[in-house]
Amino acid sequence: MPQYQWEGRSVSGDTRKGVSKAASGDALRAALRKDGVILTSMTETKEAGKQKYNPQRKIPSIQILLFTRQLSTMITSGLPLVQSLEILANQIEDVNFRGIVKEIKEKIEGGSRFADALRDYPKCFDELYVNLVVAGEEGGLLDGVLQRLAVYMEKSEKLRKKVKSAMIYPVAIILVAFIVVIVLLLFVIPVFEKMFKEMGAELPAPTQIVINLSQIVQSYWYVIIGGIVGLVVALKYYYKTDNGHRTIDRLILKLPLFGLLTIKASVARVTRTLATLLMSGVAILESMIIVAKVAGNKIVEEALLVARSRISEGRTMAEPLEQAGIFPPMVVQMVQVGESTGALDSMLNKIADFYEEDVDNMVTNLTAMMEPMIMVFLGVVLGGLIVAMYLPIFKLGQAVG
Repeated sequence: MPQYQWEGRSVSGDTRKGVSKAASGDALRAALRKDGVILTSMTETKEAGKQKYNPQRKIPSIQILLFTRQLSTMITSGLPLVQSLEILANQIEDVNFRGIVKEIKEKIEGGSRFADALRDYPKCFDELYVNLVVAGEEGGLLDGVLQRLAVYMEKSEKLRKKVKSAMIYPVAIILVAFIVVIVLLLFVIPVFEKMFKEMGAELPAPTQIVINLSQIVQSYWYVIIGGIVGLVVALKYYYKTDNGHRTIDRLILKLPLFGLLTIKASVARVTRTLATLLMSGVAILESMIIVAKVAGNKIVEEALLVARSRISEGRTMAEPLEQAGIFPPMVVQMVQVGESTGALDSMLNKIADFYEEDVDNMVTNLTAMMEPMIMVFLGVVLGGLIVAMYLPIFKLGQAVG
């Protein structure tokens, strides 16, 4: 169906502009006349992004967050859902996301529910998002649910960035140190080796070890690189298997400092998600399935699914969480209190607030603590290489003296 950019005047004489689809110019004129608008000019246009956008592309979470926040504000202000989506689609810069929102609007105009339209784009709107919208539509509280969802997404994104920053810093430093060592072994040490051969003197043990290591790297650099790439690929494929996923996630939880950070971040994410679902009216058994998927760790996920199984049998949630042996005692006790008082959602929000702040403090302290450790590591590795190369020169200087 063609799309027209039009301009017209209302009965009161106000200028109206817009973009609409119609079978023809006459059909558009008739449709606008029914709305009390007299058409003065129109131009047929091509729908932007109709053939260019990819609905399967993953949309950045910040874009979905802004969309959710703005949609909630518009619906709260009294604008109809379809009109709100039309306005938002026209101001979204991302071509893929703009195309998705326009398709959602068209599906709603065709009679689909908002949640059903969202369900067709799982890479953009996950199961949590769709289930909350279902609860909001059925309860007639879509604006409130969207507002709650936007707050949840903001907190989740903040938590994810903090955990990511804690992991990236040491990995980046170690990677840079590794590259520097390889450069020294490939290009700098051979120069010293040639000089020492011309001197003909016996080399100290540390110097000889470094030279031997340099020779190995020069001769078998392709084997070393291939081995590292092969190991990374093998670990990646192993992690995709159920056994591998479970084993690696269990090892992560046992790591010093980082294991504790992982479990605290997982607790914050799980409790915040479950609280948001319960406050929006989603049934607890259905909520537990969604929460398990966002846990971020296979061991935590399995513990939550066991808890769901116990709840379906009429038992409490706190007991299986305690038996799992990975959740802090405070979490178990607060869940138990929440279940006994009938205020589980409120208690879960308090747990999430506490652990989000705890993760924030832990990341700050961890970064401050790692800085001197990394400096010592770099000093030992790089300083050791340099000292080993200069030992023969020091020895020669002493002999001359």
